[in-house]
Amino acid sequence: MATRFNMLPEDCISIVLSLTSPPDASRFMLVSSSLRSAAESDIVWDRFLPSDLPRILSRSHTQLNVSSKKELYFQLCDSILMDGGIRSFSLDKVSGRKCWILSARALSISSSNEPNHWTWTANSTSRFSEVIELKTITNMEIEGRIQTEDLSTNTTYCAYLIVRVSDHSFGLDSIPCETTISSSTCSVTNIAYLCPLDEQKQQIGSLFFMNRRRMMEKRVVEGECRRPSKRGDGWMEIELGEFFVGEKSEGVKMNLTEVKGQQLKGGLIIEGIEVRPKCEQV
Repeated sequence: MATRFNMLPEDCISIVLSLTSPPDASRFMLVSSSLRSAAESDIVWDRFLPSDLPRILSRSHTQLNVSSKKELYFQLCDSILMDGGIRSFSLDKVSGRKCWILSARALSISSSNEPNHWTWTANSTSRFSEVIELKTITNMEIEGRIQTEDLSTNTTYCAYLIVRVSDHSFGLDSIPCETTISSSTCSVTNIAYLCPLDEQKQQIGSLFFMNRRRMMEKRVVEGECRRPSKRGDGWMEIELGEFFVGEKSEGVKMNLTEVKGQQLKGGLIIEGIEVRPKCEQV
């Protein structure tokens, strides 16, 4: 196949490769030196970049220093800060679809500016300049919003709350939270716990607090119950739900609330909300 390709003009090879995928184009770079030049050309990688790239780059808070479309593609895959540093944008390396992380500063968090309830702090493991930690509160409401025009069309997306739980946390799992994904056309609500499943604590809790737990769970809606899962960056994520992005531009709201337990809770650290294509893994 490489021999047949070598008989074609380089521009023709580049056009053919632009109809494949980023992984395919990357593999062709290893076939031969002549194919490498065609596979690295701007003709190929411009096709993999978003069609609204100028609008995206106009919001960039990260200085980009690239000499080719291929370099730009892979720098975007590593993520760049946007909108003054309160959002992060990236491309999925395999599909080229758009991914976003809204920092805690880009979210609406009830009482977030009241120091008795929350504290803003730097965290060396975060991609953002600050995260927010819950000190103590009764009712907790977190909301993020995104416009579908900032996402890739004809794609199912999932939203995840990115969190850590401090060693001195309390009251976070007394009652499950309600998670909701809503748009102008639909709204889906499920439930989620804020702490990973601890089988030993669960057994102890079953012995002493089972009746109370069942009573508390009856206060929230029925739905698929989720737990935090570990991410590759050292944080945990809680799935808030999923939604489909079609051709129509609309706003999507992503919520996590706990307002029915009326118990004090603290020790939750929030980095933000990530919105990424459903099948992609961290």
